[in-house]
Amino acid sequence: MNLLNLRPWLTLLAVIWLLASLGLGWLVNSLLIIVGLLFLAPIVAFFGFRWWLQRNLVADQCPVCRYEFTGLNNSQLQCPNCGESLLVQNSHFQRFTPEGTIDIKAVEVPAKSLED
Repeated sequence: MNLLNLRPWLTLLAVIWLLASLGLGWLVNSLLIIVGLLFLAPIVAFFGFRWWLQRNLVADQCPVCRYEFTGLNNSQLQCPNCGESLLVQNSHFQRFTPEGTIDIKAVEVPAKSLED
């Protein structure tokens, strides 16, 4: 086995041992914590973003044209198919109506003929 390959690792181990014996163990521990956080932070951010996205991404149909698409919960968006302004609330798309607007549904009533 070639000792030249182990030389950098043995040097690092010797420096850490020397710092710890001089009472600078807190410096070694803080450097190890910082390096650990640098490796751990992206992993936590990735899983945190996935958790947030699963809770806030809504897949539903437009109430006007029944086109299915996705949006973020508690946001206002526009249907890509019909252009209707929509509000995403409680994991469903609702028509956005400005204050003072009355939203109604039209119901078709069959006409009676005069002969009846």
